[in-house]
Amino acid sequence: MSLNTFGHMFRFTTWGESHGPAIGATVDGCPPGIALSEADLQPWLDKRKPGTSKFTTQRKEADEVRILSGTFEGRTTGTPIQLMIENTDQRSKDYGDIAQAFRPGHADITYHQKYGLRDYRGGGRSSARETASRVAAGGVARAVLAHLVPELTITGYMVQMGPRGIDRSRFDWAQIEENPFWCPDPVAAAEWAEYLDALRLSHDSVGAVIEVVARGVPAGLGAPLYGKLDSDLASAMMSINAVKGVEIGDGMAAAALTGVENADEIRMGAAGPEFLSNHAGGILGGISSGQPVVCRFAVKPTSSILTPRRTINTRGEELDLITKGRHDPCVGIRAVPVGEAMMALVLADHLLLDRGQTGGVRGVIG
Repeated sequence: MSLNTFGHMFRFTTWGESHGPAIGATVDGCPPGIALSEADLQPWLDKRKPGTSKFTTQRKEADEVRILSGTFEGRTTGTPIQLMIENTDQRSKDYGDIAQAFRPGHADITYHQKYGLRDYRGGGRSSARETASRVAAGGVARAVLAHLVPELTITGYMVQMGPRGIDRSRFDWAQIEENPFWCPDPVAAAEWAEYLDALRLSHDSVGAVIEVVARGVPAGLGAPLYGKLDSDLASAMMSINAVKGVEIGDGMAAAALTGVENADEIRMGAAGPEFLSNHAGGILGGISSGQPVVCRFAVKPTSSILTPRRTINTRGEELDLITKGRHDPCVGIRAVPVGEAMMALVLADHLLLDRGQTGGVRGVIG
């Protein structure tokens, strides 16, 4: 299997399987001299790890990350950074029934069709367990961004669970860390808890929409035509397990607007250009405008449920299958820190690309 690496100048490669001894990432292209320790990475992994509430899988993983190379005396050396996270709570016996059967909605059948064999224990390489490696690599990217653009912040949150969206008039940044759904609307969060509890007890699951906003992004990141910042963001978010759609700014809703409504008008402020709206999501022509970069992605319902589903096995025989094991009733909850990590990785990559091409020089306005 190839193509396990993402990025241009700031690159990371993930490795490992859900039920193997460990998973991890190799980060290459990190500038030297960046302060970095395991303690800098662990808080991001703690946000993503399983078993944090009754609304996530009860697999108990500490997700403690180890830095095996690429640092010396607490700073990056400019050489590859090897990150490792041990798997400690595998229950491979839960997957014995699917050794020859394909779980509907999963990559089981396509992995078999492509490779002729697959690791059926938790999905192997296709498992969402792989995203812990991305979050660890994203922690390195955050350290780079904190060093080079200290004012830049990245915040992810859930804006929709199934058919139930937030009320943006109640949007409160302070509420995001106060509920298990990373929801900025406290009323919606309370409703979602009831809704998801009922789904969980009925052996069902539901999808979600996650929004990730990067504030303080400097203008000028990205390049036309095949190095667009939004192209790489879309690719990054779509590569996350279970993601089926990505939007930048207004996204699909822009198709319903007129040109008058959609154009982000500009005025001159004391500190430079000021946009009067942000339908474009902070990116114009593939290049950041200095406005907040806004990206949303849709996560499908967890396919592993205890309700029987029709499928076939490797012999072509039809059967009904119940997927046993410990699974998220809404995988979108733990996708929030993964989306944040992918935003950080893309921005760090494009920041270094821009420095390499332009040296950070900007066109003067005013």
